[in-house]
Amino acid sequence: MDTVQFENYPSDPEFRVYNLPNWRARLYKFMSVGLWGSLPGNLQRKLSANYAILYAKPYSRWIIHPYSRFYYRDREYLKKFKPPEGKPDFENFQDFFIREFRSPPKNEQHTVWPCEGLLCEQEKVGRIETVKVKCDIRTVATIFGHPDGCIPPHYSFSNVFLHNKNYHRIHAPVTGRIKRIQHIPGDLVVLRPWIYSQNPSLPAFRNERYNIDITDGQGKDWFLSVVGGPAVGTIKINDAVKVGASVEKLKELAVFYLGSTCCMAAPIPPRYHKKNAFVEVGATY
Repeated sequence: MDTVQFENYPSDPEFRVYNLPNWRARLYKFMSVGLWGSLPGNLQRKLSANYAILYAKPYSRWIIHPYSRFYYRDREYLKKFKPPEGKPDFENFQDFFIREFRSPPKNEQHTVWPCEGLLCEQEKVGRIETVKVKCDIRTVATIFGHPDGCIPPHYSFSNVFLHNKNYHRIHAPVTGRIKRIQHIPGDLVVLRPWIYSQNPSLPAFRNERYNIDITDGQGKDWFLSVVGGPAVGTIKINDAVKVGASVEKLKELAVFYLGSTCCMAAPIPPRYHKKNAFVEVGATY
């Protein structure tokens, strides 16, 4: 089915959090949405920046190995990656977040998943309910910075939540040409999908994000939205990612600093993954 060389399905406490007692779930939602979510966006960003500093401290590197062993069954997991920016070693925990593949995944299929994480929502665009955000009614096209009706209703919408442990680089799901790049300022509300039982994609409607549209070789558009969250100090777009530039499948598009979400609207549905599955970069879409 796949020819992906990187296969690692984690023992994931995040998958079990859906079974939290009701009182704990309500408490999490109150703290994350009721308190943090009500703060002004500029204050959210300031607090996030201060919080993110902790992950850049040299002492934080000592938790990388135990953290990796806790979340991944594969004891050789870290050997599949290298420190970022040509560093010889992981200098801090932030380096672990933005780690790079030593050997990129390989897949002969034409379409692949652009990121690693929990597929917390998967549905046709036309079936995604509208969301009320700050008195505005928004459709799924809003996530990608397009007016309602611009994305065909038969397109497949997916939302992949990247936990702190996940690989935080976003890759091209298909070979094509970059049609549009858009930055949308916004809030930094908590991303955890289990907080939003009715709509796990709610943060994508209101958070800061970068949108990238790619037109494939058949002239069909693929829509990506790289969504930030609390403690995400930066969403950095690769220097080679420019409007009009060609992009190869699995070419790196962007990198997150700390937690994040990646949404996609695609002309075809995923073949092998359904909601609440774990997906990997380079696995067949």
